[in-house]
Amino acid sequence: MSKSPIRILVVEDFAPFREFVTSAFDQHPEFEIIGQLSDGLEAVGKAAELNPDLILLDIGLPSLNGIAAASRIREHSPQSKILFVSGDLAPDIVEQALSTGASGYLVKSDAGRHLLAAVRAVLEGERYLSSSLSGLQVNHNALQHPDTHTLSKPKQVTPPPSKGETAGRHEAVFYSDDRQLLDHLSRFIAAALNAGNGAVIVATGAHQESLAHSLEASGVDVAAALKQGRYIALDAADTLSSYMANGIFDSVRFLQSFENLILKISSAVQGKHPRVAFFGECGDLLWKQGNVEAAIQSEKLGNQLVARYAIDILCGYSMGLHADMEKEAIQRISAEHSVVYRK
Repeated sequence: MSKSPIRILVVEDFAPFREFVTSAFDQHPEFEIIGQLSDGLEAVGKAAELNPDLILLDIGLPSLNGIAAASRIREHSPQSKILFVSGDLAPDIVEQALSTGASGYLVKSDAGRHLLAAVRAVLEGERYLSSSLSGLQVNHNALQHPDTHTLSKPKQVTPPPSKGETAGRHEAVFYSDDRQLLDHLSRFIAAALNAGNGAVIVATGAHQESLAHSLEASGVDVAAALKQGRYIALDAADTLSSYMANGIFDSVRFLQSFENLILKISSAVQGKHPRVAFFGECGDLLWKQGNVEAAIQSEKLGNQLVARYAIDILCGYSMGLHADMEKEAIQRISAEHSVVYRK
């Protein structure tokens, strides 16, 4: 008689990351996704109805946040194990999450490599703590829950050294004419797509269209890359607006969203060492709006992404008539890049 699959409920409000999580289980028949939700309050009701073996739970959820939802789920479905999967690295948030009686905490940036390992550890009765939190000072005594008979030290998994991968690049091109940018950009993206890797474009509509024409003219099958999920193009202004809260740049939201996007496109890339080429103009828009500090902060976050993932970033900055007057801002932005091109 065959063993019943492990029944998993996925609760995540960011659709691309939800798709990544569910696709990760496609090749593993021992797991069954029994539901996908994006709302915390709905998750409480569905957990009570389905009694899943495991719930993968985000924290930043509408209606009811993940920590509050976990507390209610423990009341209505006490046999369900809970693994938080979140982009939040704040020590107090991690401690609050685990104090609900959850079995572990996986940082989203580690999910690409360690999702299945985290799930298996939790199902085996281990307490799992993501490798990105290895230096975190958590009060483990506070993690004891009335329904938990033993509390082992959270299991940490260190990413194995990557063989055959080169360090990521974070470059910038300052240009005075669109053609100068597009020539450089099309070579950058074509090299990635022709190698079977992925590409993310966060640019103006005009630049997206011109780039697509340039790539197709050079023999790159953009339509095929889109269908395969290896090519994603987003409008820079719309994307930037989603990271602004009352005129203030939200670094956490920026980092989490791009981490999720990188994970999604990486899962679509075939090959042993997938890479992603990333082009962005959000920094340029912030600079043009006079928000130099936010532009620099976005570049610092880009450096974090390059350090964590197999990605290469190219940033485009348009130099207008007053570039000489903005020399200090250009120098500060340039300092956040490994290579700077002046066109």
